[in-house]
Amino acid sequence: MADGAVLEEGTRGGFGATMAPYFRSRPIAALLLGISSGFPLALLLGTMTFWLAKVGIEKKTIGFAIGLTTPYTLKFLWAPLVDRLKLPVLTGLFGQRRAWLFLVQALLFGSVWMLGASRPELHLGVFAFWAIVTAFLGATQDIVIDAYRIEILPEDELAHGTANNQFGYRLGAFFAGVGTIALASTEGFGLGWGMAYGLTGLCILPGMIAALWMGPGLHDKVLSNEAPRQSVGQWLQTTLIGPFGEFLMRRGALLILLFVLVYKLGDAMGQAMLNPMIVELGFSDTEFIAINKVIGFWGLILGTALSAPLLAWLGMGRALFVSGVLMMVSNLTFAILASQGHSTLWLTIAVATEQVTSGLGLTIFVTYLSGLSSLAYTATQFALLSSLAGVGRTWLSSPAGIIAEQLGWVGFWMMTTIVALPGMLLLWILWRKGFVVESVRKARAGAKEAAPAGTAAR
Repeated sequence: MADGAVLEEGTRGGFGATMAPYFRSRPIAALLLGISSGFPLALLLGTMTFWLAKVGIEKKTIGFAIGLTTPYTLKFLWAPLVDRLKLPVLTGLFGQRRAWLFLVQALLFGSVWMLGASRPELHLGVFAFWAIVTAFLGATQDIVIDAYRIEILPEDELAHGTANNQFGYRLGAFFAGVGTIALASTEGFGLGWGMAYGLTGLCILPGMIAALWMGPGLHDKVLSNEAPRQSVGQWLQTTLIGPFGEFLMRRGALLILLFVLVYKLGDAMGQAMLNPMIVELGFSDTEFIAINKVIGFWGLILGTALSAPLLAWLGMGRALFVSGVLMMVSNLTFAILASQGHSTLWLTIAVATEQVTSGLGLTIFVTYLSGLSSLAYTATQFALLSSLAGVGRTWLSSPAGIIAEQLGWVGFWMMTTIVALPGMLLLWILWRKGFVVESVRKARAGAKEAAPAGTAAR
C-alpha cells in the first residue's frame, strides 16, 4: 500500500517506472550533493575512531570523542540565518543557497587539512579544536545541501532523489572512511593522515558541480519576492518563530520529534564503536579495507537502490518498521563477529548486512524527514529534525565506550539491539494514530499556508 500519490504512481508503473527516475538530472545532482555532504561526518566518526584506536587512545576516550560532532546536533540554531542572511556579493552572483554552499565548502576544505595535520597522540587539544571546527562547517554544509536538495526535487522525484542523495552520502562516507584509511595506512598508499585527510577534502567538488549545474534553488524566489523592508518583529516571525511554530502546530508533533530522537539510537551506538572493535579483534588494515571496498560497497548500492521500490510497495509507515527491524538484525551480526573473534567470514557477513540494511534504513528515514519539511521553511525544519536524529548519535551514544568496556563486545552489541526497541514502539504508536502519513502530507501540501507574509507561493 502506498502512502502518497508519488508512491502509488510508482506502484502502478511497475519496477521499470520506479527505477527510471534515478537517472534523471535532478536525482543525479542530488547524488553529487550527497557525496559532498557525506564525507565530513565520516571523517569525524568512523575514520577518527579508527585513527585514535591505531595511535593507542583508550576506548572510553574514543567514545566521548564522538561528542566533538556536537555541532551536528545544534545546527538548527543557526539554520534560520542560513535561510535568511544574504552574503555580500556571493548571494547576488549565485543565489542564497549556492552562495552559502560555496563559502562553507571553501572553509571546510581548509579545516579538513588542518585536522589531518594534527597529531592526536601528541596534541589531543589541537586535534579536538579542528574536529569541532570541521564539525561546525560540515553541519552548516548539511543545512545548505539538505535544503537545496529538497527544493530542487519535484514531488514525483523526491523518493528517488533522496535515495540517490543517500547513495551519494554513503559514497562520500566510503571515500572518507575506507579511502582515507587506504591513503594513510602503511599497508595502503602510506601517505600519512595529514595528506590522506587533505585529499579527502576534495570531496567538496561534486557538490559544487551539482550546484553550478542545477542553478538557484526555489528559496531564492521567496527571497526575491519578500518585502524589501521588514520590522524587527516581522524578521523574527519570518526567520525564527515561523519555522518552529508551523511544525509544532501539527498533530502529533511532539511524538514525531521523540521518534526522530530515538529511532536510530541503537544503530548510532554501534557505529560509534565498530572501528575500535575491528582494531581490537586484530584485523589488518588490508583486511578491513578489502572487505569494505568489495562487500560493503555493493551492499551499499543494493540497500540504497531498494529503498524507493520498498517505499512504493510498503508505504512509509511499513517501510520505516521493516528497515528498523533489519538494522536491529545487522547489530546482532556484529555480536556474532565479536564472539568469533578474528573471523574474516563473519566480518564479511556483518559488513554486508550492515551496509545493505543501513543504506536501506537511512534512505527511508531521510525521505521521511524530507517529507516533513515544509517548503516554506526547508533549511530550518530539516535542520531541526536531523539535529534531533544526531542527538542520539552524538550525546546519547557518547557512553558507548564505557558500556563496551563493562559488557564486552558481545554484550555491547546485544545491548544496542535492545536500545532500538523504544524507537520501534514509538513508530507503532505514530503509525496507529495516522501521524506518519498525515504529517508528511501536511508539510508537502501546506507550503502556501505556511509561507511567510510577503513571499511568493511555490
